[in-house]
Amino acid sequence: MNEFNPEDMIARFRERAEAVRRRGLPPVEGPERQLFLQAAALDFQDYAMLGDATATLENGILRLEIDLRPRPDESR
Repeated sequence: MNEFNPEDMIARFRERAEAVRRRGLPPVEGPERQLFLQAAALDFQDYAMLGDATATLENGILRLEIDLRPRPDESR
């Protein structure tokens, strides 16, 4: 088994976020369509946040740091 690399994990989350963004909409209608769109938005948000994390592995403890403060150009 390969040694765990937190940066590889972060890269996989970035890839997942992009896959959600590119994912097509299945042929659903009505309330199910809205539920699908809401789930996709949450999937993208979660994967993108983890993809932006800074990961450290110290003494077997994985720490993910995610800065949720607005960026200067997003403060409006």
